[in-house]
Amino acid sequence: MTNTTQTRHTISILVNDQPGVLQRVSGLFGRRGFNIESITVGQSEEQGLSRMIIVTTGDDKTVEQIEKQLYKIIDVIKVVDLSANPMVGRELALIKVKSEPTARPEIMGLVETFRAAVVDIGTHSLMVQVVGDTEKIDAMIELLSPYGIRELSRTGVTAMIRGNA
Repeated sequence: MTNTTQTRHTISILVNDQPGVLQRVSGLFGRRGFNIESITVGQSEEQGLSRMIIVTTGDDKTVEQIEKQLYKIIDVIKVVDLSANPMVGRELALIKVKSEPTARPEIMGLVETFRAAVVDIGTHSLMVQVVGDTEKIDAMIELLSPYGIRELSRTGVTAMIRGNA
């Protein structure tokens, strides 16, 4: 029996490093009415190939159909639903926070608790770098919000299957 509940899926797609591949892959999701929550693309362990990590939500049957459609794209080499296995997923965020000198000790306490880092200090702001799973990033943003977030940039999730697989 297949799972018909909407669950989060992290899909790894190994592709030829060619112009237009990202557009063709993301276009497939759009044509199917599938939202991409995050997408990261970068070099893989093999020269000439890139790895895309796409996070999306859907039931197992729909994700299976997407995987089959991805294989029809000529530059797609391999598709793996990482969510089906124990995996490690990480995201990076840079958060610029309003920070008068009197508020800095409180903010530094939050940064230390989250094992984050201050990567830039301005006269009226701090830039915080935090790495972790999506929930950790969301929690850090929520706790820094009362201080006033001036700017926020997130990378999206990158992931791998745990262990020797």
